[in-house]
Amino acid sequence: MPQQKDLKRIVRSRMQKTGESYTAARSQVVKPRLALAPEPPADYAGLAGTSDAAVQKATGRTWAEWVPVLDAFGGREKPHRDVAIYVSSLGVRDWWSQTVVVGYERIRGLRAIGQRREGSWEASKSRTFNVPLATLYAAFADAKKRAKWLPGTKLTVRSSTKDKTVRAVLDDGTAVQFYFTPKGESKTGVAVQHTKLASKVAVDERKMFWSERLEALSDMLS
Repeated sequence: MPQQKDLKRIVRSRMQKTGESYTAARSQVVKPRLALAPEPPADYAGLAGTSDAAVQKATGRTWAEWVPVLDAFGGREKPHRDVAIYVSSLGVRDWWSQTVVVGYERIRGLRAIGQRREGSWEASKSRTFNVPLATLYAAFADAKKRAKWLPGTKLTVRSSTKDKTVRAVLDDGTAVQFYFTPKGESKTGVAVQHTKLASKVAVDERKMFWSERLEALSDMLS
């Protein structure tokens, strides 16, 4: 085999220079080659909690492509907000910029699934509705419309960007963000991110709560 002949030639050349036995010379030649062998690919999608197909479709990059980009930016050391702003500057929508940064932080071991980088916990839920973007946005931004599917919840809107985001706080000190994504003229997705939760138990409770409330919103819109 040509590769085997090349290896023997390199080993014999080393033997002549060092006086080593064939076995000793071969072990020294092969060692660096083994060191250069690529590591098995990491299960980035599994660690991130979002599939490669989904992140590539939404952002134009797979996890294997995002990781070195954010490593080069200094994502391990920089605050979450700075990394999210950087990802957004690359043309990624608000919700997906958060998804990319959260996934990256999970991949790099900076947080567990459901946990924020500083140690608190968060719950996420998303759903697509068969209504135009303006209709779905109004169901969240308009207090009267919101009360119809979210009764009994004291929620104060802190900021909003028309047809894009609504950010609010609840009376229990937790925070919630709603991100809207148009999926055609009559179909819109919303992603709910409930943050500042105290525990994994609270995460599970909030996920169930938002699942029920989004179902109520679906009934209202239909």
